[in-house]
Amino acid sequence: MDTSASLPVHDIAIERNVKIPMRDGTLLDATVWRPKEVGAYPVLVERMPYEVERRCSRNAEYYAQRGYVFVGQNVRGVRASGGEYEFLSADAWGEKQDGYDTIEWAGVQPWSNGKVGMVDGSYSGTTQYLLAPTRPPHLKALYVREAFALDHATCFPGGAFNWAFLLGASMHQTLEDILQPRRISPEVDTACAQLEDAIKQLSVWLRRLPLKSCPPLDGLTDRSPFFDMLDHPHDGSYWWPLTVARKYAEVNVPVFHLGGWFDPFLGNTLRCFQGMRARGKTAFCRESQRLVVGPWAHGPNMIGLCHAGEMDFPGAEFDLQAQRLRWYDHWLKGVDNGVMEGPPVRVYLMGENRWLDLDAWPPSETRPTALYFHEGIGRTAGSLNNGRLDWAPPNTDERPDSLHYDPQDPVPSFLGYPDLGPRDHRPLEGRMLTYSSAPLEQDLAIVGVPKAILHGTSSAPDTDWVVRLCDVQPDGRSMSICDGILRARYRDSRERAELMLPGQVYRFELDLAATAYRFAAGHRLRVHVTSSDFPRYDRNLNTGGPFAEEAHGQVALNTVYHDAVRPSHVLLPVML
Repeated sequence: MDTSASLPVHDIAIERNVKIPMRDGTLLDATVWRPKEVGAYPVLVERMPYEVERRCSRNAEYYAQRGYVFVGQNVRGVRASGGEYEFLSADAWGEKQDGYDTIEWAGVQPWSNGKVGMVDGSYSGTTQYLLAPTRPPHLKALYVREAFALDHATCFPGGAFNWAFLLGASMHQTLEDILQPRRISPEVDTACAQLEDAIKQLSVWLRRLPLKSCPPLDGLTDRSPFFDMLDHPHDGSYWWPLTVARKYAEVNVPVFHLGGWFDPFLGNTLRCFQGMRARGKTAFCRESQRLVVGPWAHGPNMIGLCHAGEMDFPGAEFDLQAQRLRWYDHWLKGVDNGVMEGPPVRVYLMGENRWLDLDAWPPSETRPTALYFHEGIGRTAGSLNNGRLDWAPPNTDERPDSLHYDPQDPVPSFLGYPDLGPRDHRPLEGRMLTYSSAPLEQDLAIVGVPKAILHGTSSAPDTDWVVRLCDVQPDGRSMSICDGILRARYRDSRERAELMLPGQVYRFELDLAATAYRFAAGHRLRVHVTSSDFPRYDRNLNTGGPFAEEAHGQVALNTVYHDAVRPSHVLLPVML
């Protein structure tokens, strides 16, 4: 393996206030880091709304020292970049023009060898995914870390609003926008002060109803996408310009997709890998997709850590810089370093604490296996019902289990953003329906997307179902592994709502995110069923009324059936 390209051998020159022309004449501002030695080098571009040097310096210096030019660019309308910034605009993200024009500019500069890639994640990762279908000729490869998406699946998972993240992100990004030096004026002083105070008291604003009433953002609708999102709870044409899934067939470059099991945007990472692997424009593109998922939360400083939440994961080390450099040395410098050898998928199997190499995601070496809900001993301090889980389906008329869900007193989220790692949920279980298995006689590994199939009814025309899978340790700790949510009105379609008839039994199917986890012999599986996870998701007010416009809700009695005719269960992707 040739590793010479990885050595830091170049002194660096930095050029600030570089103006990159767009096709409409707008100039976008950038900082360029490059080797001082005159020559033609491959180029890495990061497009973002943040202060460039604070965001990019560490990565830029690393790559420039190793023979790359690094271009850190502010997107349209941000800081010294011209034009108007629109958070949900496809053009602002470079999906139609700006990203394409930037890549093509970088590909023909005197210091460029004509081969351009893009770098980093979150917002900067999404600019990569949205750019890929436009196919600028000089773009040769992408490396996307934990990209979030402003599509319906991310903003309204299961039909519920991704409340805490999106309100907080809207406040921060709006403040960033109006605080830019070129925009400061007496007229925005009050708005800035309100936003700064609101961010400090975010927990207060998260409880405010109706959702559309947010005084710190009032009057700033031209700068914030918050109210627009609330006006579009259904999937549809509003979301499609930023929905990468609609454009997989137009992608023609190699992409390395990097994600974490506890990253809130894991679903986007997995969907993009699967979609480009299956439907990319060329066989070369389809065969050049790679996926790595480890036991990590969101952010570059989380990648490679050997713990998340309240659990340790030995052997999860991952040198992001070194691995990313190998990828670009191969595609942009032509180094034969073996980066494309081996299976296309590598995931960390938690619990067994080792890496798995797979031919596909989800892997074909699994069998969907049902684990059924059964009647338990009834309510105690630790559970509303103390139900059982068993591999055998119910064959009798078992009594159903019910819970009262009051939107004024929702079950609180026990997961902290951005670290959604495992936590002991026993302090909350007395407020939820729980179903627990007997201690396992042998290890059980699941790899893929667990599902929950609920047969349920509600006294209300709409409500939410939240299902969580936990590993109950021999010492009693009930550690969260993965979960999912479904808003009942979207049980059949994300594009249209259909309210329930109170008292009628419906079938609800929930995806519980994705995981790779081994439950050890002697441990038990536990499933939580409840109707809120607040403020991670907004509270369903149970009225069936217009989304985000109501200030008062009603209590719902929600019931889960588990009998021979209506066998509620979880469906586990058991590794063979």
